[in-house]
Formats: sequence, C-alpha cells, structure tokens
Amino acid sequence: MTDPATKRSLEFIATCDDPKKLRQIAANAGRQENAEVREAARRRLYSVLPSEAPGTLEYDVWQSIHALEDTLTDERGKTIRLARTRQKIGRDKEVRAVADLILKASASEGFHMLVERELPQLTFEAVALRHPDRFEANVLEAARLRLSKAGIAP
Repeated sequence: MTDPATKRSLEFIATCDDPKKLRQIAANAGRQENAEVREAARRRLYSVLPSEAPGTLEYDVWQSIHALEDTLTDERGKTIRLARTRQKIGRDKEVRAVADLILKASASEGFHMLVERELPQLTFEAVALRHPDRFEANVLEAARLRLSKAGIAP
C-alpha cells in the first residue's frame, strides 16, 4: 500500500511538465530512498524532454536518448551526451540512425544499458516496432530478433 505522501507525489508527477521540478523530485526521492517516486519522476521527465510531437518516431527516439543520457549522467556523476548518436541523427535523421543501429551485428551498448535498467520499451528496437510503417521489413525482423534474444517480448 502506498503511503499518503508518496501518493501525493505520484499524482503531482503525473501532471508535471517542468523538467527542473521533475529532476528535483527524482533527486529528493533518491536521497529519501523512495524508489517508486524516483522512478516515476524520471520516467515522466523522459516523456516531457523531447520537443517533437508525442506519438511520432522522432519523439520516441529522443525520449530514448534523453533517458539513456540522464541515466548515465546520474550513475557517473557528470553530464553524459550520446554525441555520436546525436551527430548521426543530425546527418541522417532518426529513421536511418535507428535502422543502422538495429542492423549492426551486435546490440549497441545503449540497448544493453536500457535493458539492464528495466527500460526495454525505450530501446531503438522497441521504437522501430512501434513505428513499423517507417522501417523496412529486415529492420523490423532484426529488432524482433534482438529483443527476443534479450528475453523481451517484442
């Protein structure tokens, strides 16, 4: 059963669109060892950071990037940016960048990191499967296979 303070925090988080407040809530919850509030604030943060329209491939890609960067920044204690991924998107756009990573012989470090942190829905493989009309069949099959091998139902 959730205590009243946690319940209030979760209700606030659900409607908060301010990244600064969400980061502060996550930090405070971490210090208080309230994993439920911390994770809720972080997941909400990842959903408000992308500037693209929700429901689009571009939104999902940037949500994944923000989540991985934030997680790595938190774990390493310094700002981490996925510079090569950002550069690739700048050159080739989201669809090509996602497809190229999925078609690599082995899973990216980001894939493993997101799966280990219980965020498989944010992997580029899961993103591609949510937008099948934007990818070729071989990319979608590679995404399904990689997720299955990781023990994740595509």
